[in-house]
Amino acid sequence: MNLPPNAASSETLPIPPSMTDVVIIGAGPAGSCSAALLARQGFDVTVVERERFPRFVIGESLLPHCMDVLAETGLLSAVEARGYQIKKGAAFLRGSERMRFSFDEQFTAGWSYTYQVPRDDFDKTLADGAATMGAKIFYEHAVERVDLAGDPSVEVIGPGGARKTVRARFVIDASGYGRVLPRLLGLDRPSGFPPRAALFTHVVGDLRPSQDDAERIWICVHPRGGWLWVIPFSDGRTSVGAVGAVEFFDQFPPDPAERLRAIIASEPNAAHRLSAATFSFQPRSIVGYAASVERYHGPGFCLVGNATDFLDPIFSSGVNLAMESASCAARLVGRQLRGEAVDWDEDYVQHMRQGFNMFRSYVESWYDGTLGAIVFAPNPDPAIKAQICSVFAGYVWDRSNHFAREPNRKLKQVARLIAGVQVPS
Repeated sequence: MNLPPNAASSETLPIPPSMTDVVIIGAGPAGSCSAALLARQGFDVTVVERERFPRFVIGESLLPHCMDVLAETGLLSAVEARGYQIKKGAAFLRGSERMRFSFDEQFTAGWSYTYQVPRDDFDKTLADGAATMGAKIFYEHAVERVDLAGDPSVEVIGPGGARKTVRARFVIDASGYGRVLPRLLGLDRPSGFPPRAALFTHVVGDLRPSQDDAERIWICVHPRGGWLWVIPFSDGRTSVGAVGAVEFFDQFPPDPAERLRAIIASEPNAAHRLSAATFSFQPRSIVGYAASVERYHGPGFCLVGNATDFLDPIFSSGVNLAMESASCAARLVGRQLRGEAVDWDEDYVQHMRQGFNMFRSYVESWYDGTLGAIVFAPNPDPAIKAQICSVFAGYVWDRSNHFAREPNRKLKQVARLIAGVQVPS
């Protein structure tokens, strides 16, 4: 099916105002969700976005917990109206081995489905929705400087080089990979992850499986190391990408298109499904994408989404963490602007780091083989599988889930119980 025409953006605004309650840098999912929540609280919200929407970006497979935040923001109905591909779970494939996870069988009470979304359309839908709630969004406006002494101010440069200083009571950095405040304030720090790369494109001609499997993201383990994602969209396109250490890609031809074709052809599951597929555009790459920061907040500002930490695409955690951080930050900013006392370290940093560290444990266990031993176990324990499924669904803050509360210990414990499996201590 084809997506319905997206709603036209709100009338192009001239220049940002001189004063506002909150400046949000970036109109991606974290920025738009923050803007919607704050506008609904009655605050004057100004969003400055460097690019013109719609624009291409990856991170196209949502998790069910995203639906909770979309409902909270009031944006869920707009997303549901877009007719995106329903996602009901994930399928892990390794040669002839296959393990399916279904969100309706998870341990945590939560949404049993979510969506696979072309991010150009999805992000524009969220931004347009935030604008209808009263947020003022200024596209093609880049942040050049910030001054956080006293009342924060943000200097932006718009189309044609016009400059404007906007004063605010608070600044939220939702700039994603642009990492505006970490760059300007020197907050970046090494992630501690080994450098990995991703090579990706969209294809047409995907030989999609039966409906049950078509409603899952495919994660295909490559026999030479690395893995591939296969994410179907409702408009007939499919997102395909390969992820691995830099050395993994060195095994294949240097030309991006030839390289991705060779990677696909040498993984049997992707090779069969994509045998008739053609690339919609020249594959693009990101190298060394993992990132971290010294702190998430300071006087007059906070960071949300990928402007904080980014791990890896393996469990589609990026948008899930971005939306949760937007929800949490918007509540705290609202309280602070109303004069209430806010403990940012306890109510924001600890909460978000818990979720981030949870996903980090699963990412590390994926790459060291621990999680693979569990995922591809021949006779999985239904209770264990349900608890791990809740993590895959994004419900990483459920403290009643042993595999969310103590991931490192529980994952290694279960892997060691599987006969013949050796995992790191």
